[in-house]
Formats: sequence, structure tokens, C-alpha cells
Amino acid sequence: MEPSSVRPAPENTPGDLVRRTRRAKGMTLCQLGQLTGYSTAQVSRYERGISPLTDVMVLRRFATALGIPPQTLGLAPEPVAQHGQPAAPITAYPRLPGPRVTGTAQDDGGEDAVRRRQILALTLTAAAAVGAPAGAEPVRGAAIGDALIDRLRDAMLGLHPAADLPPTDLHGELARAAADARNCRYDTLAVRLPRLLSTAHAAPEGSAADGVLAQSYLLTTRVLAKLEDQQLGWMAADRARQLAEAVGDPLAIAEAVRQLAVLARRAGWNDQAMTIALSAADAPALRDAGPDGTAARGLLIQSAAYTAARDHDQAGMRKLTKEAAAIAGELGGTRLRAHGGFSSATVQLHLISAECRAGDPSAAIAAADKLAPQVLPSIERRARYHVDVATAYARWGRRQQCTDALLAAEFQAPQEVCGRPAVRTLISGLLVSGRTSPELRGLAARTGVLAR
Repeated sequence: MEPSSVRPAPENTPGDLVRRTRRAKGMTLCQLGQLTGYSTAQVSRYERGISPLTDVMVLRRFATALGIPPQTLGLAPEPVAQHGQPAAPITAYPRLPGPRVTGTAQDDGGEDAVRRRQILALTLTAAAAVGAPAGAEPVRGAAIGDALIDRLRDAMLGLHPAADLPPTDLHGELARAAADARNCRYDTLAVRLPRLLSTAHAAPEGSAADGVLAQSYLLTTRVLAKLEDQQLGWMAADRARQLAEAVGDPLAIAEAVRQLAVLARRAGWNDQAMTIALSAADAPALRDAGPDGTAARGLLIQSAAYTAARDHDQAGMRKLTKEAAAIAGELGGTRLRAHGGFSSATVQLHLISAECRAGDPSAAIAAADKLAPQVLPSIERRARYHVDVATAYARWGRRQQCTDALLAAEFQAPQEVCGRPAVRTLISGLLVSGRTSPELRGLAARTGVLAR
């Protein structure tokens, strides 16, 4: 980063007030991060104005952690606590279906085994006690990823109020949230998806909302995996699987298992990730679920291929990718759009990142040259194409081609480029690894990697 491009945060901004108060209390960036749930680097970005400190929920976290009167940050004061009463209205914690007796784990004696799973326990701090309002304004700019994670976390913990959505509109709201994700509209997704989770949780158990809740958690898991929140991702994926099993949806079960395999892979548990994906691909229920079940099987095999790539097993990766491509070729067209889509084009897209991860960026570029991004089924997939190409060029040492690909991704989906940590890390790497162009510096400024 060029020193001349960095300038201090203006005085009397929220970030400046947070910094001055923290220092007056003798508190380090790390300590404040522990109280608010943010990394040390993110706290520093908020203080310096690199990440806009404008979201109401984020401001309340800092106000609570530092003892700053809410009015000083432009917030409404908290209600005065009365004896025996909470300081603010709270909602019930989310319900989940109870353990079910299923026929998938029978012992030799013929008795069914009860599946038991524990949801990851998360420690709540006082700063996390206020949820985002259901009608919260959309968030813009580089803070969009943080805002989306914060609101999803609160919805998952029962701290986000349910909206006044009629039960008949839950499926429509789910479709709109899925469309937001496919089109990389993370500002509106940060409002819609937490509201959907909270409302579906509040519906009576055993209602049609259970199926919506399962699909909502699948979408939540995919979003959290992309935003690299591993802990919440595990929690969402486990809930998605429980709910999918409760409603008996084999496609939803398969997608939840695939996301668990993705999270296991990201944790470095490659052997377990491979076993999870390939075992699920052989589930009889998928073979009985028609073409969509076949497509779900292809997605699981595709996930196993990427796990092989992470182990630098290029031969194994290519073998599994060919198997997934054969399944896609037999099906024809795009299936499972709600899960990102499965087709010959999406398998080829997956091969780009797999070749790069296996250690051959030139093979990744060759794979990209065989795919026209406009045939991919969504804006999110097309943006991923350009990001994967940029990653391959970066590993190949082709800085200008990398920048061009990132600009193409930004043109397709600006919020995807702003919100994804992996993309911002890639841009940061370009800034510090060599000479920078005006195009790169402009991209870095627009994404909040470089102060304007």
C-alpha cells in the first residue's frame, strides 16, 4: 500500500470517537475486538474509517463495549431497566425439531437409532444483546459482508425480531432471498434472509414453515461459507441437516451434507470431507429422487473433486471431475439452480478453481478458455468465473491479467467483490507485491481495501 494513499480518519467521526474512548480506557485493539466480536484488523479499519462505521447494530456493539452513551453515536437511548424486567424486548431462542427416529441407522436387532447432534455453543456478550430491527436499512459498501454475518448470527441466536410476514408469503420470501444471493444483492439479502429465518422460526413446529426454514438454513450456510465464517457455517449447516431430515427432503439433506463437506475441507479435514461427500453421493434416496437427485449426486462428486485438489491430487481431482461432467452431460441443461446450479458449464467452472488449487494455474486458465461465462446460470456464477480466473493469474504471476479479471468480476457483481474476504485478500496481495496501476488502486478504494 502506498503511504500517500492512506490518510487518517477525520476527527469527530464515529470511528474517531471509538478510538479516543478505547485509548482513554487503556484498552487495546485486540481487547475491544474480543468484546465486540470483531478481529483486531476489523476494529482498526472501523476506527480509521476504512470500513464505514454506519450500521446501527455495529455502532451499538461499540457503544456497549466502551460505555459510550448511544446518543453520542446518533443512536436512540436504551430503555431504562426495571427490577425483574429486561432492558429491551427479547424473543424466544430459535426452536429446532426434536430428535427423530429414522430408518437410516438400524442395528442388527432391527431397532432404530436416534440421531443426536449438538448445535455449536456460542458465547453471548452484552454487546451482542441487541438485534438488528426487522426493517433495517440495506447496508452499502465494504462493510456489507460484516453486516450480513452479524444479522445472520443474531437471527440464528434468536436475537433478531420476527417480521410480520404472512405464512403464505414465506415461500415467496425464500425465493426472493435466493434471487438476491444469485444476483449478489447482499445489501437486500442482509435484510431479507435474517428476517426470513426469524419469521420461520416463530411459526408453529410441524407447519409448512419447516421446509422453508430448512431451505433458509441451506442458503445461510452457503452465504457464511463464502464469507468465511467457519463457526457460524457449522452451526447453520448442522441445523439445515436436522431440519431437512425432519421434513424428509432427500435433496435438502444432500445439500446440507455437501456444505458440511465444504466446511470440513476448509478446516483442513480433507479425508473426512472426501468421505462425507462420496458417502452421501451413494445414498439410495438420491438415486430414487429422479433427475434432481442425480444432479445432487453430481454436486457431491464435484465437491469431492475439489477436496482432492486441496490435497494436490491432480489425477484424482480430474477423475472425479470427469465423473461429475458425465452426470451433467447425461442430464442436459441446468438443474438445482437454488443450490448454485448443476450443468456441464458449472462443472467446467468448478474445474478452473480445482486446477488452480491443485497447483497448476496454467491448466486453470486453459479450463477457463473453454468456458464462455455468459452461459453460466447466474450473476454469482459469472462473477465467480472472473474471480477464479483472477486467482489463477495471481498464482501465475500475471498481475495485469489478474487486475483485469477482478475488474470484470466487479462489473458483473460489485457487492460480490466488496463483500468476499477472499477477493479483498487477493486485491491486498496485489497492492503489496509490486507496482500498482490506477485501475488497481481504484478497485482497492472502491472495495475498502485502500482508503480513499
